Amino acid sequence: METQEVNKITFEEFKSQIISDYRIAFLSREVSLLSRREVLTGKAKFGIFGDGKELPQIAMAKVFRNGDFRSGYYRDQTFMFAIGELKVEEFFAQLYAFTDLEKEPASGGRQMTSHFATRSLNEDGSWKKLTAQKNSSSDISPTAGQMPRLLGLAQASKYYRNVPEADKEQNFSVNGNEIGFGTIGDASTSEGHFWETVNAGGVLQIPMIISIWDDGYGISVPAEYQRTKSNLSELLSGFQRNDNERGYEIITVKGWDYPGLIEAYSRAEKLAREHHIPCIVHVQECTQPQGHSTSGSHERYKSEDRLNWEKEYDGITKFREYILAFDNQSIITEEELDQLEAEIKAEVKSSQKQCWNDYLNPILELKNQAIDLLEKIAEESSNAAFIQIEINNLKAKKSPFKRDVYSTVRKVFRLVRLEDLNSKIAVNDWLSNNLKLEEQKYSAGLVSGTATKVNQIAPIYSDSPDLEDGRVIVRNNFEKLFTKYPKALVFGEDAGNIGDVNQGLEGLQEKFGIDRISDTGIREATILGQGIGLAMRGLRPIAEIQYLDYILYCLQGISDDLATVFYRSCGTQKAPVIIRTRGHRLEGIWHSGSPMGGILNLVRGVNVLVPRDLTKAAGFYNTLLQADEPAIVVESLNGYRLKEPVPTNIGEFTTPIGEVEVTKGGTDITILTYGSTWRIVMQAAKELEQLGISAEVIDAQSLLPFDINGDVAKSLTKTNRLVIVDEDVPGGASAFLLQEIIEKQAGYFTLDSAPVTVTAKAHRPAYATDGDYFSKPSVDDIVEKVYEVISEAKPNEFPPLY
Repeated sequence: METQEVNKITFEEFKSQIISDYRIAFLSREVSLLSRREVLTGKAKFGIFGDGKELPQIAMAKVFRNGDFRSGYYRDQTFMFAIGELKVEEFFAQLYAFTDLEKEPASGGRQMTSHFATRSLNEDGSWKKLTAQKNSSSDISPTAGQMPRLLGLAQASKYYRNVPEADKEQNFSVNGNEIGFGTIGDASTSEGHFWETVNAGGVLQIPMIISIWDDGYGISVPAEYQRTKSNLSELLSGFQRNDNERGYEIITVKGWDYPGLIEAYSRAEKLAREHHIPCIVHVQECTQPQGHSTSGSHERYKSEDRLNWEKEYDGITKFREYILAFDNQSIITEEELDQLEAEIKAEVKSSQKQCWNDYLNPILELKNQAIDLLEKIAEESSNAAFIQIEINNLKAKKSPFKRDVYSTVRKVFRLVRLEDLNSKIAVNDWLSNNLKLEEQKYSAGLVSGTATKVNQIAPIYSDSPDLEDGRVIVRNNFEKLFTKYPKALVFGEDAGNIGDVNQGLEGLQEKFGIDRISDTGIREATILGQGIGLAMRGLRPIAEIQYLDYILYCLQGISDDLATVFYRSCGTQKAPVIIRTRGHRLEGIWHSGSPMGGILNLVRGVNVLVPRDLTKAAGFYNTLLQADEPAIVVESLNGYRLKEPVPTNIGEFTTPIGEVEVTKGGTDITILTYGSTWRIVMQAAKELEQLGISAEVIDAQSLLPFDINGDVAKSLTKTNRLVIVDEDVPGGASAFLLQEIIEKQAGYFTLDSAPVTVTAKAHRPAYATDGDYFSKPSVDDIVEKVYEVISEAKPNEFPPLY
């Protein structure tokens, strides 16, 4: 710092920089200290803070430019303060879970403290100019879960540099010069996501800087139990680049060494930004002055020697010593530094107090409104004594939660449920209107809603259409899409050179290049992560997960990250990733599962689409690229070699999302199914016709969302009977579909027989054709189960088969 950086600036400029940096570090520390007290006094639920990590984050902030992206750890508050994307009031607003998006812009109160985000979207859902601002992807808590996303955030720069026509306006990249900055705690590097990301980043050679905040502990567990070698740099040394092999530049620096940190990040930035060489900055000897979180005290597991060392080598203590050690030209006197610290403490306290008042006053107003309304009820009610107890309990709460107010009103309503009171009308209106507002604050915005609004274009066929393998239709459709959308790219295992294992991308790498149609290693978690990061930077990635079973490898990322991006950012960020996979009707324990129930339960916020053939699948891709929502498309693996008529409007026709299709009319019973099982159901329906049973067959097409027009319930008004055929395990997707139809669509009103599900067995399918026959629904199973339903209703006309 003194020899390399100061020569470039005057001493006055250097002095100003040092004081500014100390101010940010001390302010951040004071925020941490005061926030912990707010939790312990009951004003906030939980606290996790960045104390001890202040200096490296200030150094990182100095090389963070407009257009760069952070994918971070929940201890990065100092960094966010330093880049000007976090105010003290906003930090406390998140601590208090303030649902005002203007006051708490990271998540509108949906995320706990220290989960940061910047706004990528305008109010209408369109992209901001991300190159004109500093960017932070919305944080998640799961350990190392931020790492896979980082891969895509950094890879986007490489893509934009190599495919400049994808962003001529430079809204997302300026010549691919942006860096993806990742931060992680040292204990979290024990997770597989970290190592998978490091390996993939080294293969891709992308502008990525990973910072490891190493304080020697994972909550209470020290480094010796976390990894084979306690020195992470030594453990990572195999990734170090050399003259013969690609790799990382690995830089080690102490967390309390201010000039060393400035030099380390300056070096890492140059390599990453200019040369796209990934870097790891291992920041050793960080401290954690308040322990892991407000859940406990680190005095329980740290020795007295360790605690004393942490006090001595605290970053702010060392920074203060560094500043006061300048003898010849004083940066600031000790008295002036004391005064600065006092001013900062007063500033933080004032900001906290203002934020608390801003948060509490609307709730107090809500409380007063409720009390006024309830007292009017008490005046009329014969239960006045009991109502007054509830009113008094509410009055006694000086710092109530909204929950206290609404719970009191609802309890009083139960007390007067049998009374005809004029005052109930006003209270009911008040409660109804306010709960609608709270619904918006806490539950709205799971998806943007664009996917179901895409203009529908049906496939067009000539009078004598050509017949082609399904794989050819989807391949030709992809060719049209990659020509039409320069931001579209696809990557995955075997997706590039051979055009995927089923040739659905055959020849496309040769035509569109390796940047757009590319192979990856066997690493599903980071294939998904690439997709998330790329999509956050304006691209339209199609992430190939080779088989449906392999979704389980990246299900954590889909569930915790992708599915929640739009919701947890309160509609200010999006990641419209398309996950392309294939499955159904396979044979054998592996690669044959249809874990749809598990997927459906874990990925709310992602469209789950189950086309019955490859034309339907192509239509879904055409729809999704006109929308901005993430989706999983499960292609039917046994459909690639089946002949389908070729539409004349390849690349244009759409498959509607959220709509079912009646593929065979009928009057006696409704059979709902999806995916490859549809073909088996159609065969069964033909046999049922021969037995005198008219089955209406409905293809669900889309499971999330499902049947937004209620067409299955409409079918039941005609048939009055329902069978769901599903190759998931019992109680899997069929249970989900039953709730949708029977409860949400009120289909139970029209049923004359109990609804029936025909599912696979509870185990994975046994191997070979016979294993499939006895493990999953067969034509025989479906025919006999449907016949049984009809036989129960009409035993004389349809006597039991057995």
